Amino acid sequence: MPQSHVRAFGGPPPSVLPALQLLIGSSDEPSGARRNRLLACLPEPVWQRWRTELEAVDLPRGKVLCEPGAQLSHVLFPTTAIVSLQYLTESGSSAETAVIGNEGMVGTWLPMGGGTTPSRDVVQSAGRGFRLSASVLMEEFDRSGPVMHLLLRYTQALITQTSQMAVCNRHHSLEQRLCQWLLLRLDRLQSSHIAATHEMIAHMLGVRREGVTEAAGRLHKAGLITCRRGDIEVQDRQGLEARSCECYRVVKNEFDRLLPAEIAR
Repeated sequence: MPQSHVRAFGGPPPSVLPALQLLIGSSDEPSGARRNRLLACLPEPVWQRWRTELEAVDLPRGKVLCEPGAQLSHVLFPTTAIVSLQYLTESGSSAETAVIGNEGMVGTWLPMGGGTTPSRDVVQSAGRGFRLSASVLMEEFDRSGPVMHLLLRYTQALITQTSQMAVCNRHHSLEQRLCQWLLLRLDRLQSSHIAATHEMIAHMLGVRREGVTEAAGRLHKAGLITCRRGDIEVQDRQGLEARSCECYRVVKNEFDRLLPAEIAR
């Protein structure tokens, strides 16, 4: 099927693309959506317009939300899940270019005017989120009001993350990159446990599994993390930050600078 026919987050018919369907939740109240930082920053009039349009979704680990070239019919605001944006090469290999959790929105290409996504978006850590139709988002964005300014600031922060990852991949050691990878997850989780295998991390970093195992072993020996099958527990966050490169701090500082910490009124 041509990629241009894919509708990301839109729940296409099962006979068309069942892998992209999301499980619509029924128990979450719309107010639960404000666990997402962007939704929490919405002015009250916008929130009142959106709250009946938001749909709760279950996001199981490994779910492919969209493929490159997908038409964006919805955007997604994670609350407890983490989504990995990955670039696919012609040879079939891939590497992570950004990570999105409760600080952001999956689908930033829509308000930028592209309408499609260049990445494969995959749920890396299971959880929940809320989706919003593209038409509702764009109607508010086109008002040139607070939503437009909020999403432009978020997009700038996301571009910083993507750019800094490129610098990190080129100039920093695998151990430093692993520390940054773990810290970016910690910022988006309410737990010190990260569900991940060495194979999965290697896939996202674009390196060999053996290299990840060696780097994780050094962090374990230093008392910074504990590794069990399919689970990494962070024991010393400050220690991880000390051994990470400056890329983590650059990204975190930019998100903190650009996104308001309080709900707009």
